[in-house]
Amino acid sequence: MLPPFYYKKVSEEGLYRYFSEVVQRVGDTRLKIYLYHIPPVAIVGVTPKLVERLLKAYPNAIAGMKDSSGDWNNTKTFLDAFAKNGFDVFVGSESFLLANMRNGGVGTISATANVNPAAIHKLYKEHRDASPTELTTQQARLNVVREVFSSRRFPSMIAALKQAIAIYGNAPQWTRLRPPLVELTAEQAELLAAELKAIGFAMPGIATEAAR
Repeated sequence: MLPPFYYKKVSEEGLYRYFSEVVQRVGDTRLKIYLYHIPPVAIVGVTPKLVERLLKAYPNAIAGMKDSSGDWNNTKTFLDAFAKNGFDVFVGSESFLLANMRNGGVGTISATANVNPAAIHKLYKEHRDASPTELTTQQARLNVVREVFSSRRFPSMIAALKQAIAIYGNAPQWTRLRPPLVELTAEQAELLAAELKAIGFAMPGIATEAAR
């Protein structure tokens, strides 16, 4: 759940009332909210003090958060303050997955998981058992893939991800996007294909799935 982001520089009290009203109006003990901290997009962010207040008032409804700040120190602050009490912390980029798991986090909610799920899941699953060297290597590989898709040479990560599915699945319809996002140009698509080939990227089974 994003904070309200039309108005900027709103007070912590205002944000608290916003989330509080949602919980109260839903009025159902089954409600579980994951706060979404993504300041590069929303500008309005989630602070540790806000989380503290919400957990105190609604310990059963506030289940955790996704931190897409891209700032590991910020994520670590939330982990240190709340993870030990059952507050789930997800990172928005798998580049921080190993560090997150080692510090009490529960995983990642990542756009690139749509095209690189097996490798991301492997690190998630093995973070306790594999050797430190192997884990570091796995994390480094994830970072390389992430860097290609997040390159500023492409109009957006979403466009690059969908272009990859089109390439590896032989499914050109995947290049379509909803405005305001736009697809890669032919030159950008060729660049993406070349960079993915250079790092040995693969999407096993996708061609078979696309053909169905």
